[in-house]
Amino acid sequence: MGKASRGKRERSREAAGQWRASLAARAAQRARAESLGCLRDNLSVRAMLASNINNVMSELYSVLLNSDLADVADGQEGLEWDAACSMVLGKLGLRPPWPRSPQEAAVWEMKQLVKLLRQAEVFVISPAAHAAVMAAAATLEPADISTLDRDRDIVVPDGLLVLPEPIVVVNRTGSLSDTAAFGWQFMTQHQILPTAQYPGVRVSTFMDRDGPVQPADWRHAVAQARAVGAPLPPLVPDGMYGMRGDACLADADSDTLADLSDRHRELQKALTEASQWRSEPVPETGEWGGGRVDDPYDDFAGRYMFAFWRLIAQGITNAERPTVAPAQTTTVNAHDSAPHDPDIRVIRLAAPSPRATNEAGEGKARVYHHRWPVRMHKVRQWYPSRQEHRVIWRGPYIKGPADAPLMMGEKAYLVDS
Repeated sequence: MGKASRGKRERSREAAGQWRASLAARAAQRARAESLGCLRDNLSVRAMLASNINNVMSELYSVLLNSDLADVADGQEGLEWDAACSMVLGKLGLRPPWPRSPQEAAVWEMKQLVKLLRQAEVFVISPAAHAAVMAAAATLEPADISTLDRDRDIVVPDGLLVLPEPIVVVNRTGSLSDTAAFGWQFMTQHQILPTAQYPGVRVSTFMDRDGPVQPADWRHAVAQARAVGAPLPPLVPDGMYGMRGDACLADADSDTLADLSDRHRELQKALTEASQWRSEPVPETGEWGGGRVDDPYDDFAGRYMFAFWRLIAQGITNAERPTVAPAQTTTVNAHDSAPHDPDIRVIRLAAPSPRATNEAGEGKARVYHHRWPVRMHKVRQWYPSRQEHRVIWRGPYIKGPADAPLMMGEKAYLVDS
């Protein structure tokens, strides 16, 4: 649905200490519990969500009014607005009739976020696995994520993934978000063109309240919310996105996928033009290892989560429990206690065994000295039980030893004498 535009500017991060699974698990559980306690009936967060919904809906509506849909809507008054609601709210799992105002939609969104924080299993991801997911996400095209099969690719229906450090994302208007966590929930999408329901996944992004992006107006908002007795949560709700989870494009050919990716970019470019009134210059400084993540097509969250789910589902990563259990959480209030300690899964890169190959009859073992992202590709998989080949997707995944450096960028071949 798009990012909340808080226009934050970056400040330098403190030097990060060595990452430890047990400490990360404790911090993730604490952030989830404190955010749940702060989120319910928080008027500041609700106002932020309502403003975000209003911007997204009005900009999409203006684009649809000037699109081919106007010809389809001949004689159907209000179809463009219904289509906008369907493409934004229905895609998130909200069933018609649509809310009468952004405030009503924000109330519904708050309920979904509270439900997520209460029910989700918590995942923490090691820095190495996080870097692998970032690399894999960079290889994806917009249409690739519509090959998602939620029942096959996602290990739990409700999850909260807390990152080892925030990702600084440059949104379409130039504003910055320091994404600290992703949440997901299974739901049913409701569309009107055509009228249909699809299995889907609702992905929520959360900013780090105290993260690396800290402009003066954001610090003022945090202080003001605390002063009125409604402090902002450590994980501040930012964007919400709907993804189809029925593998609707799993059998599509590469030309179809490329065409749909181009159409996605065209729509996003039109939405960027419609949002120019609230755009702002992008700061020159950056964070997150090699730099910030530019998200002009508003699809980074979907690409990251798709890569994360597929890496787990394909066994490229290991899920294990921390050696030290998370600390017990405390009661938030009398009528709404924080969730009990869940099973916290630590996602690490699996260390694949080197593949032995025979070279010139000498039986030498091929050992890779770096890792690299392999793009999504189709293969013909033989199913002995069915005695047939079926075309399936593989990737994206990271190839090579887990302790080797990650190689990114284009290849260049040197021809020398």
